[in-house]
Amino acid sequence: MDRIEIKKKLKTILPTVVKPGRYFGGEFNHVAKDWDQIQNRMAIVFPDIYDIGVPNLGVAILYETINQREDTLCERAYLPWLDMEEAMRSNGIPLFTLESCRPLAEFDIIGFTLPYETLFTNVLNALDLCGLPLRSADRDETHPLIIAGGHAAFNPEPMAAFIDAFILGEGEEVIHEVLNCVRDAKSQNLGRQQTLESIQTIPGVYVPSMYDVKYTESGSIQSFQPLSPKTPALITKRIVPVLPDPPTHFIVPSIDVVHNRIAVEIMRGCTRGCRFCHAGMVNRPVRERSVDQIMTAIEKALINTGYEEIALLSLSSSDYTQIDELVTTISSRFVGRNLTVSLPSLRIESFSVNLMEKLKGIRQGGFTLAPEAATDRMRNFINKPIQAEQLLETARQIYSRGWLTLKLYFMIGQPFETLEDVQAIADLCKEVLKEGRKIVGKKANLHTGISTFVPKPHTPFQWMKLDSIESVLQKQNLLKDQLRGPGMKMTWSNPRETILEAVLARGDRRLSTAIEDAWKRGAKFDAWMDQFNFNVWMDAFDAAHLPPDFYTSRDRSLDEILPWDHINTGVSRKYLEREYQNAIDGKTTGDCREGCLACGIVPALSAQRKGADWYCPEVE
Repeated sequence: MDRIEIKKKLKTILPTVVKPGRYFGGEFNHVAKDWDQIQNRMAIVFPDIYDIGVPNLGVAILYETINQREDTLCERAYLPWLDMEEAMRSNGIPLFTLESCRPLAEFDIIGFTLPYETLFTNVLNALDLCGLPLRSADRDETHPLIIAGGHAAFNPEPMAAFIDAFILGEGEEVIHEVLNCVRDAKSQNLGRQQTLESIQTIPGVYVPSMYDVKYTESGSIQSFQPLSPKTPALITKRIVPVLPDPPTHFIVPSIDVVHNRIAVEIMRGCTRGCRFCHAGMVNRPVRERSVDQIMTAIEKALINTGYEEIALLSLSSSDYTQIDELVTTISSRFVGRNLTVSLPSLRIESFSVNLMEKLKGIRQGGFTLAPEAATDRMRNFINKPIQAEQLLETARQIYSRGWLTLKLYFMIGQPFETLEDVQAIADLCKEVLKEGRKIVGKKANLHTGISTFVPKPHTPFQWMKLDSIESVLQKQNLLKDQLRGPGMKMTWSNPRETILEAVLARGDRRLSTAIEDAWKRGAKFDAWMDQFNFNVWMDAFDAAHLPPDFYTSRDRSLDEILPWDHINTGVSRKYLEREYQNAIDGKTTGDCREGCLACGIVPALSAQRKGADWYCPEVE
């Protein structure tokens, strides 16, 4: 079916589905290029619905940077919701891009972004809606190249059978190298295999089909070997040594989405070393944008979009060394503009009262703090040594300056956690609300988010096991019983979803069989509570003879070959092992801005540094 037929059928279908604005495109700031005048064509797919995908900053960055090329067009697609998918399948409509209504199968490259693991079955659903073979081995010269990247790609193995090539790390530069390689291969009439052989030579690109994996009788990995001398044994992530200008031509959606705002990444990376934190480890090193660079981007984005909210994004906004100057500049320059400024990620220990004062004069966004644990023992274990009094004092300052709602995030199910540690979470939350009521009375609100710990790859906890469902439910019930009443709100994660996340995050490439089977049994939109079906997944794991407990419920020895050991994030295994032992010993590790902790980043990424001003000293 061509684009003309698709458009005709959409006229009939769209009035019958929920939120038709998800599917007709034409948004302000979309980029539509002449298909016939451009030979290099890429589609970016966010494998969830439009409402979630449009605000995704990674997609926005790639969409803008790729479309700045004269020789390439880049269009977008999102996964249709259930009603639209049914209508598309019954009418023979393939998955199409919003810019031109072209079927994705007509593009040279289809790129999936994978921010989290529960999108995996959505990727298969998207490929099927495209009319493409699910597995890389079944595709031929007539099919697009399927690539993927994002945080969940740092363990690419569960999706190895479906993805032709993974981009590991930051994509702003490497995507152009991939595009150039595919363009040149196309002009030389190279076949799929030759193209993949060429792509695998690009630093930061991983082609799973170029490797062979063998397993022991117990199910662990025995060996992981390249099939060719030209294939790298270790794939090192890509970084952008100096952060480029942020995107400023954000898509302005036709419908309401989860975030209608300008998102400006002020800093990338983290120096704190929270041991559970996957993002904090894989996003090193820290690189900052200047205040002038940020302000220029904000002013351009305001003109280009008309948005009234600015989100200053990083893993910790308050760790940005020029945060006071930045907020002061924003407040003075945009006073009277009725703008909202949000700082979505703040650290309790670096929280500045002066920062809140400077936000007066503009609309106040929310404040979110993440203590993660409530006892000294657990805080030392995860390397987040915040004192309870620090949190209480910060809460007092927030409430006293006009904020009525404070959001706190904690994590349960962490190794060696007891019910006493969980009870301490409830006690601390009650204390925070009590302090708020002393200041603003009954108007004080406290929202508590409770997530369940997943031992993620490339972290010091990657060798540790997941807490059991029974234990997590017991801890959740304790908190549900106590964190209720006026001013209290609590949200929590489904422990069964956590099990799936853990299996997919920690799995090997044998899981591809189970993922495909689960999708055939109806699994999709697994991140949606009302769509997640735990039994379907358990049946798929059973059919594949892959017990989830193997991936979730056992501690792994330090000498075991892990499924992601061939992926180099820059943080050395030696450092992770050292932090693993420090956690067990109850020892904390300081901020590496106060002195190099030899995590491995500098020597591992020396070739990518290019004289950039990282917040990393040279290793002596």
